[in-house]
Amino acid sequence: QVQLVESGGGLVQAGGSLRLACAASGRTFSSVHMGWFRQAPGKEREFVAAIVWSGGLTDYTDSVKGRFTISRDNAKNTVYLQMNSLKPEDTAVYYCAASLYPARKPAHYHSWGQGTQVTVSS
Repeated sequence: QVQLVESGGGLVQAGGSLRLACAASGRTFSSVHMGWFRQAPGKEREFVAAIVWSGGLTDYTDSVKGRFTISRDNAKNTVYLQMNSLKPEDTAVYYCAASLYPARKPAHYHSWGQGTQVTVSS
């Protein structure tokens, strides 16, 4: 397993940008697939984006396509989520997670960070 710590959340106006980072500890980071999820108050945790271990393949939920970009730097044990053109409906706690294979379901991820709050004001 890997230990994950997110950073970069905050308050931003609609149309603005934020870059989330997820730092991982452990030697297995470069061999695991990584995902970003979010959870708004009163709602279930939902898939946002994922990236395979090599960085060569990415996946996004429809609502963020064209606005969010997931990337990773295996030399720095870090995965990023660049969020542009933010909307109030993007407001949520954002989590990064690690999985042994590419997946969209939270149950398929075995390691989770503590989350970082993103708030988008209108």
